[in-house]
Amino acid sequence: MSMVNSRLMLYSLTHFMVDFCCGLLLFSHLSLGAEFGLCLLLYNFCAFAMQVPLGLLADGFDRNGCVAAVGCVLVAVAWGLVGVPLLCATVLGLGNALFHVGGGLEVLNFSGNRSAPLGIFVSPGAFGVYFGALLGSDGGVFPGEIAVICLVLTGLILVAGDWVLRGGVVSNNPPVSLKISRDIIIFALIPLFLVVCGRSYLGVVLNFPWKGNEHWAFILVCGTVLGKALGGYLGDRLGMSRACVLSLGASALLFSMANVPIFGVLAVFLFNMSMPMTLFAATRLLPNARGFAFGILTFALFMGALPTLLGCAPLLTAPYQFVLFTLGSLALLWFGLKRSDIT
Repeated sequence: MSMVNSRLMLYSLTHFMVDFCCGLLLFSHLSLGAEFGLCLLLYNFCAFAMQVPLGLLADGFDRNGCVAAVGCVLVAVAWGLVGVPLLCATVLGLGNALFHVGGGLEVLNFSGNRSAPLGIFVSPGAFGVYFGALLGSDGGVFPGEIAVICLVLTGLILVAGDWVLRGGVVSNNPPVSLKISRDIIIFALIPLFLVVCGRSYLGVVLNFPWKGNEHWAFILVCGTVLGKALGGYLGDRLGMSRACVLSLGASALLFSMANVPIFGVLAVFLFNMSMPMTLFAATRLLPNARGFAFGILTFALFMGALPTLLGCAPLLTAPYQFVLFTLGSLALLWFGLKRSDIT
């Protein structure tokens, strides 16, 4: 196995573990308190919205493995703060954000001009959240002590890996620059932001008659993970614009039949293929501030989930609405990719 593939596997497995530990802590301890709703909102704000400033700081700090390792340690520290729920949720979210920023930057650094590694890196998070929440809701059957030990050890491994590979912890990020034209912001970056915001909203409100079946619910998560993992490959192979038309166009068609479980799963699988495409495109628009670009789109994830976190009723409930929403996402993503010359 090559060094690049080994490091990609390490960061992808760590992504699973970080999200697993976050889900486990949230649902085994914080969900038991009266402040859980506020904790969930605070956690999501820190984990996703805070990646904007943290991403910019990580760009300039130029020690991606250290940033990711600090994120792992902060998630471990949060386990010792369960007696102070709001502080625990804050530290947990910041740890999650720092890992994602550091890990995402490091993967981007050794990915070259390929989006496939980015898709592989982001995909295990859905599994982590699913299994963490599942075991946490079962009364915390997974020992928190093991989670803490694994997080600290993995943080040390991430830093040690930098020393072995580069003889130090400096990551050689490009010099920070936020230079970008107004036209690119309006006609490329904002459409990408809206696509991610919409995908996040659809992900949290998506409901099917069969979703309550635990077997199909798990298969749906598998579809989400595989979609993110394979979307980067599709973009590299066909070109981003063709890949987004193929995946989102087919997804829209299948959403019209989403009341049938297999079609619903395939629709979600294809819909999630756009995730690595949008992330990769945003980092190409801001090549000298890729952590910041990463953060902009995770902020979009937070904004898309915010209505649900605030208790608002879902606006999308019927298959034809999912179809129209997906076609709108397709138009925005295609337009954003074309205007930014990422084809």
